[in-house]
Amino acid sequence: MRIKSSLGSKLFDAFNILLLLLLIVVMLYPMWFVLAASISNNAMVAAGKVVLWPKMVTFAAYRRLIGDTLLWNSYWNTIRYTVVHTALTLAATSAMAYPLAKKWLPGRRTILLLAAFTLLFGGGLIPTFLVVKQLHLLDSIWAIVLPSLISTWYLFIMRTFFEALPQELEDAATIDGCGPMQVLARIVVPLSMPVIATIALFTAVGQWNSFFDALLYLNANKLYPLQIMLRSYLIAGMDPPQGEGDLNTMETVKYALIMIATVPILCVYPFIQKYFAQGSMVGGVKG
Repeated sequence: MRIKSSLGSKLFDAFNILLLLLLIVVMLYPMWFVLAASISNNAMVAAGKVVLWPKMVTFAAYRRLIGDTLLWNSYWNTIRYTVVHTALTLAATSAMAYPLAKKWLPGRRTILLLAAFTLLFGGGLIPTFLVVKQLHLLDSIWAIVLPSLISTWYLFIMRTFFEALPQELEDAATIDGCGPMQVLARIVVPLSMPVIATIALFTAVGQWNSFFDALLYLNANKLYPLQIMLRSYLIAGMDPPQGEGDLNTMETVKYALIMIATVPILCVYPFIQKYFAQGSMVGGVKG
């Protein structure tokens, strides 16, 4: 039987629907505006006439960016930084979280307390830079990847997820002759795809959008990631790459560059969305 809703319940549902619709508009409009501005006439954008729909549609900004070799080099740098950093973060975090999930580990409590300490206190910018410099990591991919390889917050989430897995499965694998690393690779990791996918997403998005580490540790232009290019165009006032006709300085190029930098990482979400809610919630159930 269908339960009849009260007037208060209907009003509450209607309010929630309107609120969510408003939030959708607030979140989607900036992206839609950037897309509309990127394919509009530069004069229309500069005059502020592009509000909702494109004006005098043109793809000149995208044609100009396609010919910028420095842009595509920075694009490749961002891709490889993101892939390497995400892969190594997952490997290092899972390798550390798995033993910490075992109560029989000697010194487990001390290690957890030391890890938790880093949530409250960091080494500082200058000491970190000096460490990276002394290790001769400047102007290399490792200056971007290694200093932020393990996040303590992600470590605790993954450890909690590992603790929730049935111990009987690991015991059965051990009886069959699997060692600790084989148990981790063949049993624990496949069962932990929700939390692994969630941490991979957060790590990839964070690295894709990161620019401060590159600004701090990289001096060669050929190593700059895409976000440094964005900063140069949008904040530092760097002239866009020269191209066709009378479009020597283009507002539309800046919007097109934002689209090019944003769309690829947005395309990652649909592939791991099914893991997202489960992975982000399960890790916080137990302390």
